[in-house]
Order: sequence, then structure tokens, then C-alpha cells
Amino acid sequence: MSHISIKQALSLAGEHLASSDSAILDCEVLLAHIFRKDRSYLRAWPEKTLSEQQHQLFFELIKKRQQGEPIAYLTTCREFWSRPFIVNPDVLIPRPDTELLIDIVLQKFKSNKAYSILDMGTGSGAIAITLALELKQANVTAIDSSDKALNIAQKNAKQLHAPNITFINSHWFDSIPAQQFDLIVSNPPYICNTDPHLTEGDVRFEPLAALISAQQGLHDIQTICTSAQSFLKHNGLLLFEHGYQQGEQVKNLLELARFNNVESFKDIQGHTRATLGQQLQLLKE
Repeated sequence: MSHISIKQALSLAGEHLASSDSAILDCEVLLAHIFRKDRSYLRAWPEKTLSEQQHQLFFELIKKRQQGEPIAYLTTCREFWSRPFIVNPDVLIPRPDTELLIDIVLQKFKSNKAYSILDMGTGSGAIAITLALELKQANVTAIDSSDKALNIAQKNAKQLHAPNITFINSHWFDSIPAQQFDLIVSNPPYICNTDPHLTEGDVRFEPLAALISAQQGLHDIQTICTSAQSFLKHNGLLLFEHGYQQGEQVKNLLELARFNNVESFKDIQGHTRATLGQQLQLLKE
């Protein structure tokens, strides 16, 4: 039987993770996950002892964290727009940066209208589900080329009660039925395969297909730009998240594809992280 207390377990685990910047927080999050409580519980009951099973599981998770595995994968959960999303190594971990896309959409679209929205490369479903819940009258289509990712996204939609979403397995526009949307939004792969960040932090454990794109990270954005117009209504919007140094290039790609009113948006660090274009002219047959 384990007779180790919460306080002792956290102290011991903290020594194992001493090299991490967030060692104390990591330990608390993992132990709270095992107790199925929030972190305040740990502070309220520091003398409570762990069962043998809890003890074993906690130190297994600490060992994985020591090897760099992301906290979100260890707890199978990451918050996005104040909602809990299931995540695992089949999907990217939703980032606070991506909430910028939600901000932009909610500035541009009224919550009481029945818009049609397409989320391309949905992953965990964070963008599609958040928009479906914030714009309750909207009809959202979420696509991904990974069945495993779609499985996670569908679980999240069910858990978060977002019935107004259709999920489709499609490589970009390849398998989407002919229709037109008010908004196409995407957080596509946009990292160049030589980017040094790929060997650092959480990214090492995330699905490379959802991160890396050819042509200095711009291939997928360009593919979407060139095909999007026939899937957009007149005045429809195309919105991307992209790398913080890609703003000018994404703007050029949108303008090359004859999008108008191109706008760039900065994240809270002041980096240009999202760019939007509007379709004003319908293509001539």
C-alpha cells in the first residue's frame, strides 16, 4: 500500500521534473487528473494519501512528462475557448493562438444568422465546434483527411453538444459535395520541414502531417486559396491561421487568387497570425 501523501507525491515528482520551467504546475495538473479533481483539491487536502494504483499511475505519467510528452496528451484534455477538448497524438493540441480565428469570425458574423461554415483540417474539432456553439444557427462542415482525427472531433462534438456539424473525410476540397459557404476557415499545416521548432517541446509528439507543408510551409495555404472560390458565396470570407512570419506571403497568395479586402490580424504578442480575404467577384464560367 502506498502511504505517500499528496504533498509528498508533488514534492518527489517536482524533483524528477526539476529541469522543466513548469515543473510544479505539471505535477499538480497530472495529480489532479488522476484524482479527477481540480488543482485546488490538492491544496485543500495535502495530507490525503494516494492509493497504490494512483501512486503507480502518477509516477508513470511523471516519467512520460520527463521524456517530454505533452501534458495535454497525458491528461487527454486541452481547454480551448473555455471548453474541454479531448486530444491524443492523432490530433494537434489546440493552442491559445488559434482563438484569434474565433475572435475574428465573431467580429464578422452575427450570432443569430444561419451561416454555412467550412472548417478545413479540423483535427480535434476545436475551431468547428467552437463556431458551431457560438453561432448556434450556423451549419458547420468540418473536414480532415485523417479518420483518426475525425473520430476525436466527433467525440468532442458529442461531448460538447454541438449537433450542427457535419464531418467529412476529405483531402482539402476533394470530397466536399458542390456547395457554397459564407466562410471557409483553416488552421492548415504551415511549418517548413527544416524549421528548428519541430525538434522542440510538444511539437515533437504531434502529428507531422498536420504541421509540415512544402514550399516553405505555404503549399497547403496556396492549394486552398486556388480552389476556395468555387466553394464561397459572393462576399464569402476565407480565413487562415499561419506562421508569424508568413503574413505578407499569405496576403500575396490571397490577392493572387483574386480575393479582395485582404486583412491581417495580430495575436496578443503582436505577431501577424491570421489573414482573411473576401470573394467579391464570382468567377465567370
